[in-house]
Amino acid sequence: MVIDGHTAVCGLIGNPVAHTRSPLIHNGLAKELSVNLCYEAFPVTEENVGDAVKGAYALGILGLNVTVPHKERVIPYLKDMDGLAKKIGAVNTLVRTTDGYKGYNTDMPGLYRAMLSDGIKADGEKVIILGAGGVARAVAVMLADKAEQIYILNRTLEKAEKIALEVNSYCDRKVATAMELTDYKKLAGSKYLVIQATNVGMHPNCDRTPIEEDAFYEMVKAGYDLIYNPAETLFMKKVKMAGGEAYNGLKMLLYQGIIAFELWTGSKVSETVAGKIYDRLKESI
Repeated sequence: MVIDGHTAVCGLIGNPVAHTRSPLIHNGLAKELSVNLCYEAFPVTEENVGDAVKGAYALGILGLNVTVPHKERVIPYLKDMDGLAKKIGAVNTLVRTTDGYKGYNTDMPGLYRAMLSDGIKADGEKVIILGAGGVARAVAVMLADKAEQIYILNRTLEKAEKIALEVNSYCDRKVATAMELTDYKKLAGSKYLVIQATNVGMHPNCDRTPIEEDAFYEMVKAGYDLIYNPAETLFMKKVKMAGGEAYNGLKMLLYQGIIAFELWTGSKVSETVAGKIYDRLKESI
């Protein structure tokens, strides 16, 4: 692709960003779809978030992705927010409008699109979410109007209770229940869709998983570990050994990027193109 005066610029802000694979996704999509766009990663410290958002808009940057630790910090500098992003309370994509950036959360639609791609449905399912951080909260909000029941398991019960209360207030029904990790035995008797939403088991600490007992994994019909490095976590290995299906977070990374790209450019990314970028992502790990 030739970069010229008509080339649209997008990028990622966060700290750190050197490890990111987002340029591979977006520059790959631009090449595959013949879109005149380039994407770069910009390290931004906490105290410079506001200046970065204002400066990006002043420079004519078409859109930005936002990664940790700035997904909440960018919100005061936005002109508008999508409804899902408001519910989740976190933004990972900024889309240029006539008077500022509008914030979106494409992480959770990305997860849902990844699940559909893998043939996993959430509608009417009983779901267990491991963890009670920001990612777990976002997953719970996203699945609240789809799942039959959501069980949020965490070492600190109070954190899980806070998320369950928020989710139930959104839905106007008791869809979410908070439990301690060790209370999973109370749920025995069904097969669950399980989302592993902690950083336990992430490289380089690959020999860990939030729940060690094999009995838990006998309850798992399908397990999603939102970690993608390593490609197969201990959580995933245990799910597979117990006979369940297991997936990592790489497709979520892919599809959140695809949705952002579609928002910026108005393009529609086919599953064929998505598959090509996914293969490159796998090769990069």
